[in-house]
Amino acid sequence: MRNLALAAAFTLIAGTVSAAEAMDPVREVMDVTARNWASTDSEWTYVFAGETLQRLFSQRFQAAYHEAEKRPAYDTDDGEPGDPFGYDVVTASQDGCPLEDVTIDGASEEAGVTEVKVTFKLWRCLDQAELRESMNEVHFDLIKEDGRYVIDDIHRVGADEKDSVLAEMQELAAATE
Repeated sequence: MRNLALAAAFTLIAGTVSAAEAMDPVREVMDVTARNWASTDSEWTYVFAGETLQRLFSQRFQAAYHEAEKRPAYDTDDGEPGDPFGYDVVTASQDGCPLEDVTIDGASEEAGVTEVKVTFKLWRCLDQAELRESMNEVHFDLIKEDGRYVIDDIHRVGADEKDSVLAEMQELAAATE
């Protein structure tokens, strides 16, 4: 009986550690996103910048990003092309307030994909009560590559839809001039 209790405890601990590891890339992306929206005085940190893209995102996501970035949404001040989006992909916005009530929910796995749900309030600094209280919801799909969890897609969830940043990048890459 004692061995059964110990085995159950180790299984529970192993499951908790695994779930926490799956959430690590999501936590890092959300930390960057929260810092970006915290102040207009601070420098924007791009979640798809070189090393971060390679470390936190899947090979499939990286390949789609590199194809999409051939069609930048804008040019930068130094004449170099910008990113393919022209908005923050996590908040799906160009404008917003400091993020509040950020919650990263537990991970659930199905068919080798671990989904992590994140909710936050983006519009707390506005006067409109409906916007102030609105809750944004984003889902991150994570997979294991080389023994570690990486983000394979980001989904912004609306009232009747759930989009895909991966699909958006694929559409951008496929667009013709």
